Amino acid sequence: MTLAKRFVPALLTAAMAAVTFTAASLAMAQEPASAWPSHPVKVIVPGTPGDGADLAGRIIGIKLQERLGQPFIIDNKPGAGAIIGTEAGKNAAADGYTFLIGTAGSHAINQAVYAKLPYHPLRDFEPVLLINKTPNVCVINPGIPARSLAEFVALAKKSPGQYSFSSGGNGSSAHLTGEYLKLVAGIDMLHVPYKGASPAVNDVVAGQVSMFCGNLPPAIPHIRSGALRALGVTTLQRNTELPDVPTIAETYPGFESVAWFGYFAPRGTPPDILAKFYTELAAVMKMPDVRDKLIAQGTDPVASPPAEFRKFIEGEIDKWTKVARAAKVQL
Repeated sequence: MTLAKRFVPALLTAAMAAVTFTAASLAMAQEPASAWPSHPVKVIVPGTPGDGADLAGRIIGIKLQERLGQPFIIDNKPGAGAIIGTEAGKNAAADGYTFLIGTAGSHAINQAVYAKLPYHPLRDFEPVLLINKTPNVCVINPGIPARSLAEFVALAKKSPGQYSFSSGGNGSSAHLTGEYLKLVAGIDMLHVPYKGASPAVNDVVAGQVSMFCGNLPPAIPHIRSGALRALGVTTLQRNTELPDVPTIAETYPGFESVAWFGYFAPRGTPPDILAKFYTELAAVMKMPDVRDKLIAQGTDPVASPPAEFRKFIEGEIDKWTKVARAAKVQL
């Protein structure tokens, strides 16, 4: 048998398979918004189960499934300050079946602290909806003899380097909030990064780390149980869920650090699917039980539309870039 006779059938088979794959891909890409979603949708969360973004995604996902008839499956991909999960979101097929819940860390702080990222927070994503704004909260293990932020700062100044603060990863909101506090208070603390907020909080509860200045949702159950002592929230106004906890701004005027979560789609996702997804998200965000559950986690539901969300991200990048430069944080 000649080489041509041996290889032509194989080449034809490969070509037919390629045509079939291409046709299937085009059919999927051209799926009308009216038929979307026709199968389960994946929602990547670049953090661990129990993180604020994870909790919000699960609350909203249940309602999306009820409205659209398909599950919205949370896919937790923590690590590297949310870079691993966010890059996975960037590289996902832009077909309307993979979205990302980005955070202040993944889509603002990382841009400020990393010299090079494998993604750009705006060029590689389509902002869909800002879910909420959430105060960070600074908490300590109750074994530390400080009943207020001022008392803790006094202890830290007496023993430079003895105290530490945890975060959900380098470049996370908790990391930069801790650095911000170090700057304004003039104290020296060791940063201890974890793969997600939940283990970062748990080690403060266990007494392995002194302080956590991160998202309120994973910390609030421990504050209520007495396992953690809250020293201050990072919004300019006190939080309705913790009315007795002062703001850090009451000690250091102007101090503000707001965590946030929002839905993003990979760049190139069909506009009609994005429009439908935003409409469904906005409807879910208006539901009283959804709002109540988010508020109970210590968050402030927002539901900003795409253009407003994009402008907000631009402002966040600018703010955290200034903080990172002042704190000399570069990863």
